[in-house]
Amino acid sequence: MGNDTRPPTLKDVASPAGVSVISASRVMRGAPNISNGLREKVETAAQMIGYRRNRIAGSLRGQTTDLITVIVPSMSNHVFPNIVDGIDDALQGSQLRLVLGMTKYKDSSEEDILRDMLTWNPAGVILSGLEHSDSTKEMLSNFSGPIVEVMDTDGDAIDMAVGNSMAEAGVLIARHLVAKGYRRIAYVGAWGERPKRSVKRRVAFEIELERLNTPLVTSVIHEGESSLQHGAQAFKRLLDYDLKIDAVFFANDDLALGALFYCQANNIRVPQDIALAGFNGIELCQSITPRLTTISTPRYEIGWLAGDLIRKQIAGESNSKQQMFRLDLELIEGSTT
Repeated sequence: MGNDTRPPTLKDVASPAGVSVISASRVMRGAPNISNGLREKVETAAQMIGYRRNRIAGSLRGQTTDLITVIVPSMSNHVFPNIVDGIDDALQGSQLRLVLGMTKYKDSSEEDILRDMLTWNPAGVILSGLEHSDSTKEMLSNFSGPIVEVMDTDGDAIDMAVGNSMAEAGVLIARHLVAKGYRRIAYVGAWGERPKRSVKRRVAFEIELERLNTPLVTSVIHEGESSLQHGAQAFKRLLDYDLKIDAVFFANDDLALGALFYCQANNIRVPQDIALAGFNGIELCQSITPRLTTISTPRYEIGWLAGDLIRKQIAGESNSKQQMFRLDLELIEGSTT
């Protein structure tokens, strides 16, 4: 290329590979039904001349990029990082790369992030939950690529969904606490209960307690994010009500662990004075004493399956009509109940 300092183009890739520009383009954007021989020739030529695909330029021309939009509420705990790791691992070996946005459980943020990312013409979209604003649903209805909603399977999927039944989780923990002999049971949540999934768990929990003739005594919903500190604060509020609570189900493990540490600092015996149970089964729960009773969710597996579904749909390797992929939950009985 002499002294030419311009970046190499697809034409520069096609020439040494001995293929057409169209064939070079199909290989570089990961199109399906490409022979191994053709792919190897084009990728070798691209590496030799230092060609890198310009994703943004492709999107400006109206072409689908090799980007996968992933929108989650938060990365501040161990839940969604596990899911994102699973997605990323499932995409390895393909041309697909994820771009990440976080909503803080705000519908308006989900709308804004999705609207911005759709201007990049992503190949697929992964987002959390089954409930979205009308604006988000309208944007997704006009999107031609595969869509996977993760974490929840209690409802209807826009395209495909991978996750667990939130209602099943609420029923499991209610039955466990009642079977252990607890009769004055409370619930603690966070995020102002904006997460629709936690609402589904709480409602199913309450309904099952009623069915078991052990109605929920009270709920405390913290306005702040889910964290150890806010779990301790919400738990103290609950104790200040002086309702003789003997067990508490927390919306997730962060909150439950915060309450457990509060108990340890204030000489409250767990479970003798009060029992604690969480949700999600984060690794820390099984590394402390006493071990937290919780419901384990297969977060990495959810992410991996979501990424695999997206990858196969884009590559034309899957003709599956299945929309809902429900994975199993596991009740882990620790020493806190």
